[in-house]
Amino acid sequence: MAQFIVSARKYRPATFDKLIGQENIARTLKNSIVSGQLAHAYLFCGPRGVGKTSCARIFAKTINCSNPGPDMEPCGECESCRSFAEGRSYCIHELDAASNNSVDDIRNLTDQVRIPPQIGRYSVYIIDEVHMLSQAAFNAFLKTLEEPPEYAIFILATTEKHKILPTILSRCQTYDFNRIRVEDIVRNLKGIAASENVNISDDALHIIAQKADGAMRDALTLFDQTVAFCGSEISYEQVIGILNVLDYDYYFRLTDMLLAGDFAQALMLFDEVLSKGFNALHFISGLSSHLRDLIVCKMSSSRSLLEMAPSVAAKYDQYAAKCSMGFLYQALEISTACETGYKASGNPRLLIEFALIKMARLAGPFEGEAVLAAPAAARPAAPAPASVQAPAPASAPHPAGAAAPAAAPAAARASEPAEIRQTAAADVAAARPAAAPRPAAPRTAGFSIKNMINAASQPKQKEDASQPSAQPVELTEEAFEKAWEAIVSEQKPKLRALLTSVKHEFDKDEATLTQFVANDLQRDWIMSNMHFILEDKLRKALGGHAVKILVEVLPPEQVKVNTEYMPTEVAKAMIKDSPQMESFSREFDLDVS
Repeated sequence: MAQFIVSARKYRPATFDKLIGQENIARTLKNSIVSGQLAHAYLFCGPRGVGKTSCARIFAKTINCSNPGPDMEPCGECESCRSFAEGRSYCIHELDAASNNSVDDIRNLTDQVRIPPQIGRYSVYIIDEVHMLSQAAFNAFLKTLEEPPEYAIFILATTEKHKILPTILSRCQTYDFNRIRVEDIVRNLKGIAASENVNISDDALHIIAQKADGAMRDALTLFDQTVAFCGSEISYEQVIGILNVLDYDYYFRLTDMLLAGDFAQALMLFDEVLSKGFNALHFISGLSSHLRDLIVCKMSSSRSLLEMAPSVAAKYDQYAAKCSMGFLYQALEISTACETGYKASGNPRLLIEFALIKMARLAGPFEGEAVLAAPAAARPAAPAPASVQAPAPASAPHPAGAAAPAAAPAAARASEPAEIRQTAAADVAAARPAAAPRPAAPRTAGFSIKNMINAASQPKQKEDASQPSAQPVELTEEAFEKAWEAIVSEQKPKLRALLTSVKHEFDKDEATLTQFVANDLQRDWIMSNMHFILEDKLRKALGGHAVKILVEVLPPEQVKVNTEYMPTEVAKAMIKDSPQMESFSREFDLDVS
C-alpha cells in the first residue's frame, strides 16, 4: 500500500504562479529578484493557511536557483533546488519559533549566520510563528536582524503581527497576505478533484470553501476528510452531513415562516434543527449570515459580495425580492442581539425562541392581537353570564321597598334614547331603600381611595408654575422674573444652585431668557439634559408664549467664584459685606476667626 500524502502537502505551491490569491505579493517579490533589490529581512503576516510559509520557501529557492525561468520561477533541477526538495539544503534553514523561543535559541541562530552558504548565493533563514519569541529573544535578535552579513536573508512569518515589537517591524519589509476568496478556493479544489478522479458538485465545493473561511490549507483538509467518508462520488447532501453544516433549505423555510408570521412553525423548525445535533449558537449565527446575504442581494451594487454557488445565489435573489428592507434590517438586528447575549443567557434556547417570535411579529400582529389592540368600542362584546342575560322586563311593576331589577346589558341599553336611560336611572334610585347612616370612621393617616377621590374633586390649592396660565400673561420683566423664580425653586438643590449662581437676563422684545453660566461644562449639561424641560415650563407659566431660553458662558473675568466653604469663611464674608453684621459681631464680641 502506497504511503498517503495529505493534499495540503501534496499540492503545496512550488512556484509563484501557483500561489492562490496572493498575485500582488508574488509579482512584487519577482520584480525585486529581477532588479536585484533584495532586502535583508521580510515579514510575511496574515491569516492561517493562506501561503505565508509556502511563499517564503518559493522565494528562498528562487534566489538560490542557478537557472531560474524567464518569469523568475525556480527550475527545480539545479543542485540547490534538488537539495531543498530532498530536505538536505545547507542554504535554506527553517526555524519554528514556537518551540525555539529562548535567548539560547537565538544565540545559536546568530552563530549559524556567520557561516557562509556552500551552494548558492544566499543563506535564507525562515522563522515561522515568530510572534512566539520571548521579549528577551526579540531583543537578542535585534542587532543580527538589523546588520546581518550580506549573504544572509531573514524571512519571518506570523499570524499575529500585533505581538511583534515595533523595533522588529521597522527592520523588515512587511507583506500582508489576504484571505483567499471562495471562488479561488473552489477553482483550486476543482482542479485537485480532477487530478484525484473525484466527482464532486459545485455546490459541495462551495460548502467546503465557505467552511474553510479563507484558508486554503483548511479547505484541502476538509476535502480529504470528505473523500475519506464518501469515496470518489461526493454529493451535496453528503458534504453537509459530514461537515455538520446546516442546509440552506432550513433558512429558506424559516424565512417563509417568518414572513407569514407563523412563529409556531418557526419554533418547530428550530426544535428539528436541535434534534439533529446542531449547535443552537451555530443556528442563530447562520441565521444572521442568511439575513445578511438577503440584504446583499437587495441591491445590484452589492450583489458581488454574495459568495455562493450559482444555483444557491439564484434562490437568494428570489427570496430577497419577497422580503422588505425594513423586515430584513429589524430581523438582523434581533438575531445579532440574540447572538451577542447567547453566552450570558441562563436559558439559551428560550432566548433564541423569543428572538424567532419577535421576527415573526415583524410581519404583523398575531391572531387575536388585532382585537386586543383595537379600541374598546370596536371589540366584539363578550357574552354576558346567564344570570345577567335574563333581566326582568322594564315594564314590570315592583314594590317600593323591593330590590331593583338586574341592569340590562350595556350593549342593549346603549341603543336607547338618553331620556329613557335617565328616567330608568331615576326610578332605580328612588326604588332603593334609604341607607342607614354609618358611624364616622376615625381619621387615620393611612391610604384611602375615598380620600383620593375627594382630593381629586376639590380644586388645587397651589398651582404648579409649569402649568399653563389661565389668563394671557403680558411679556414683561416682572412676569419673566416671577415665572423663572417659581420654576427654579422647584428644581433639585444642585440645579437650583447652578441656575442662581450666575445672573440671568430677559429680553421681552425678543421673548428670550438668557441664563449665564460659569463654564462650557455647565452649559453643555443644561443644553443636553434640562434645556427642553425648562423652556417648556417657562412657556406654560407665561400663558403659552413662544419664549426661548438661551444658555451662554460668561467671560472668566466676570465670573465671581465662591471660595467660602467653611462656616467661619461664610461668616467673615457676611461681616465684610454687611455693616449691620459687623456692628452686631462687635457688640456681642463674636469671635469668627
